[in-house]
Amino acid sequence: MKAKKLFDILPVKFKAELHGSDEVVINGIETDSRKVEEGFVYAALRGTIHDGHDYLNAAVENGAKVVICELRSEMVPGVTYIITDDVRSYLGELTHNYYGQASANLKLVGVTGTNGKTTVSTLLFQLFSSVGYKCGLISTVENRIGQEVIPASHTTPDVINLHKLLSEMRDENCAYVFMEVSSHAIDQQRIAGLRFVGALFTNITHDHLDYHKTMLHYIGTKKKFFDLLSVDAFALVNTDDSNGAVMLQNTKAKRRTYGLRSMADYKTKILESSVEGLHLKINDRDAFFRLIGEFNAYNLTAVYGAAIELGLERDDVLAILSGLKGAEGRFEQIINKPTGKCGIVDYAHTPDALKNVLDTIRKIKKSTAGIITVVGCGGDRDRTKRPVMAKVACELSDKVILTSDNPRWEDPEHILNEMESGVDPKDKIKMIRISDRMQAIKAAVMMSKNGDIILVAGKGHENYQEIKGEKFPFNDKILLMDLLG
Repeated sequence: MKAKKLFDILPVKFKAELHGSDEVVINGIETDSRKVEEGFVYAALRGTIHDGHDYLNAAVENGAKVVICELRSEMVPGVTYIITDDVRSYLGELTHNYYGQASANLKLVGVTGTNGKTTVSTLLFQLFSSVGYKCGLISTVENRIGQEVIPASHTTPDVINLHKLLSEMRDENCAYVFMEVSSHAIDQQRIAGLRFVGALFTNITHDHLDYHKTMLHYIGTKKKFFDLLSVDAFALVNTDDSNGAVMLQNTKAKRRTYGLRSMADYKTKILESSVEGLHLKINDRDAFFRLIGEFNAYNLTAVYGAAIELGLERDDVLAILSGLKGAEGRFEQIINKPTGKCGIVDYAHTPDALKNVLDTIRKIKKSTAGIITVVGCGGDRDRTKRPVMAKVACELSDKVILTSDNPRWEDPEHILNEMESGVDPKDKIKMIRISDRMQAIKAAVMMSKNGDIILVAGKGHENYQEIKGEKFPFNDKILLMDLLG
């Protein structure tokens, strides 16, 4: 594809200084100079550790024929240079064009928020697939093109791979694509150049402050997603979260709300909540759902609202939603019927998510059942939530085992020290520390009595544990299944 064809269809605001020929043929786009091949575009991105401008010469030596950068530098004859003050945005639009404007040929819906992204995205994928549409899914757990599963390494892929993945979904005749949109992806403009028909906001709670530093920056980053929407899109937000109104400020999209407590376009009332599921009344219709807990009442309402905005019939939506199970590693139950012992695996890795899960367990459990919680915090991540996580676990559980999550390069004992610092002295009698996660889960099962509930929180669907740069096979669900028989 000739560069001229890509440049000519860029929006006017992305016109930049062009030095060199626009007749060069482009064979690919890269941001890693080591992966550049003959005829590639190389985009020099500034990162927190590396600056792509330091590798301009290396990229050219490897065959780059077009370079996108912010700084004027010595220009190599035969190479086209594009000078712009916003390389990331320009790259997104260029990649959008290179892959045939894939996202504009799909109905792309993004889901953002601290908790609930995976469940909402997965339920939407399952719902629209059940109606008969071929769909794509981009999530923390997995990426899917119809029934084909593609392993996911990040919540949101990098901008080039994201456009490429969407082009594959278009080529496979996907009609809808549902994707999680993380705050990191928004801030790093990994969604640049995408055309969304809808955006959902679930909630914002304490998370990722190692990256965003302040809650104000975290909230502001989420809001940017809604600021980018077009007048043809819809924005559906949780009105029970005060930040929902913030997301709608200045958006050009059609504004819609959902909630359980506040006035909303899609208003839900919990008629009954039990270990079997939820009986909900959404607007003027009621149905029974297999998902458990108030937090899932929010997730189901968000899915219902989005489906209606996308044109599905209300009764069809409720009929199909009532039979869906949700996402892997989200409140998954393993029950030993002879003993009544119940293991629950959940991805809860923020204080609010952990509280929601434990509150739900307390509401649905038998009065004689105890709650044993196994929980850790990831290494090299937001340290400020560690004491809060332990505090929540100890306040809402009968027994707590603090353990490793993914310690990465940190000393697990150091992480546990920071977690324990948040525990009230009166609650320390119910808490023990076992840094080895396997031994911690084994201990929880051994100390449980008939009828007790064992919550293993933090890793959910993950099938590995990351220690000192290596990923070792580890699966909470499989281990619990073995231990509970």
